[in-house]
Amino acid sequence: MAKKSSTKEPDHCCFCGRSADEVELMIAGDNAAICSDCARIAYESAKEALSSDDNIKTNGKIKGKSKLFKPAEIKAFLDEYVIGQEDAKRFLSVAVYNHYKRINLKDDLVEKSNILLVGPTGTGKTLLARTIARMLNVPFAIVDATVLTEAGYVGEDVESILTRLLQDADYNVEMAEKGIVFIDEIDKIARKSDNPSITRDVSGEGVQQALLKILEGSIVNVPPQGGRKHPEQKMIAVNTENILFICGGAFEGIERNIAQRLNTQVIGFGAREKHESIDTDNLIQYIAPQDLRSYGLIPEIIGRLPVLTHLDPLDRPTLLAILTRPKNALVKQYKEIFSLDGIELSIPDEVLEYIVDTAIEYKLGARGLRTICEAIMMDDMFDAPTSSEKTLVITLEKAKQKVARFAGKMMGAGSQ
Repeated sequence: MAKKSSTKEPDHCCFCGRSADEVELMIAGDNAAICSDCARIAYESAKEALSSDDNIKTNGKIKGKSKLFKPAEIKAFLDEYVIGQEDAKRFLSVAVYNHYKRINLKDDLVEKSNILLVGPTGTGKTLLARTIARMLNVPFAIVDATVLTEAGYVGEDVESILTRLLQDADYNVEMAEKGIVFIDEIDKIARKSDNPSITRDVSGEGVQQALLKILEGSIVNVPPQGGRKHPEQKMIAVNTENILFICGGAFEGIERNIAQRLNTQVIGFGAREKHESIDTDNLIQYIAPQDLRSYGLIPEIIGRLPVLTHLDPLDRPTLLAILTRPKNALVKQYKEIFSLDGIELSIPDEVLEYIVDTAIEYKLGARGLRTICEAIMMDDMFDAPTSSEKTLVITLEKAKQKVARFAGKMMGAGSQ
């Protein structure tokens, strides 16, 4: 009769080899053991490694050091997520590469080049900035210029811009000082009027003046929890010299200033040839610093945003490509949503074309594509978790019915 094999717990440390009699405590596991001394050393080593600068975590998104990519690599990455806007992507790629090359080389001779993106709403300004920040592995914050006011007035102080960046960097000041801030709706702080007034322009020119020192590069005392709600909080000093600021705005109506500068009126000999070479349907591509000044930006802030580029209005082929081509395309997102409930979604090309035509008709831009898709598929998404169907096909007739209902709501809201 064979003997039963007995499992004996290990009586020595697998790291240092000492026996249980030689140490304070022996922690036994499955065919292995570790003594209390080795466990303490392992804990300190792990703690030091996880808290080092090479493994900083920001809101669970960023791990390790930031990376420097060449302009061609940055543009190739943007191409995967942003359709069209070739000029804007090239300008951004070069500006971002030069900025972080300057930081890595620690060259004080080269000055910082902040960026200004001008283009209609829904053309991808925010998406471009967010995609670049994700690629470079740096903290990123989006702020809205419309809520900013001069210090002492109701609204947010300009320093709150850096509070958002600190929060994204888990209050690691060194890492935040190499981040990217996207200031949206920069056109909303344009000077309200050239005429003198008895009231202060606290949300227009006043905010522009307050932004100057932050954009150029200075040490700013930032309230870590926001502005006036916590007056007792200790300020954090942040150096903005290496923070890249990307500003974006629609600048509604600036085409009139551009047209006036280009003198698109056909008057005099040779004026017709000059006029014919100008694309009057897309005047935003001819934007220049003087147009921004006439719109209401002060010369000092224009000078601190030296990289000026535009985003073209989205045409029909571009909108159609946005639906299907990017890595995070809307069609791919909805297919993923339905697949989680075990349903295979199919959207014919004629339906996609109808969605694009509707977005163009109501001038909704790229953001409008999601609005229309939500209106078409809302009922199906409601029924999906309890449905026994394994396939779902969105027909053109069904899409038109849903959009007609959506359009009726819009018309009703507009008549109120």
